[in-house]
Amino acid sequence: QVQLVESGGGLVQPGGSLRLSCRASGFTFSNSGMYWYRQAVGKERDWVATIHSLITSFGHSTNYADSVKGRFTISRDNTQNTVYLQMNSLKPEDTAVYYCSTILYGSNYWGQGTQVTVSS
Repeated sequence: QVQLVESGGGLVQPGGSLRLSCRASGFTFSNSGMYWYRQAVGKERDWVATIHSLITSFGHSTNYADSVKGRFTISRDNTQNTVYLQMNSLKPEDTAVYYCSTILYGSNYWGQGTQVTVSS
């Protein structure tokens, strides 16, 4: 049974930082690309970042949405079956529920989400 459990959300002031974690189980984590998405109230769920399973001499390949590039960093620890999202220089517009996701056999799997609120 595939499970994705996010944690690490909370309330932070503009300019602050948070680190989200997503613990995975029920599938071969090291072979799977992992994704972070977010959904603000009244808006669609948007892709934030991807970390691929393939590792090169430069590490795992990553991709970011333009809105978070240079501020967020996605990483993974295959020994802990965990993917992380380090979020720095947070802005009020980063406020959303953040979800981790993976795709297995053509199906999307999602965690329950963790709320991030950026406000003074």
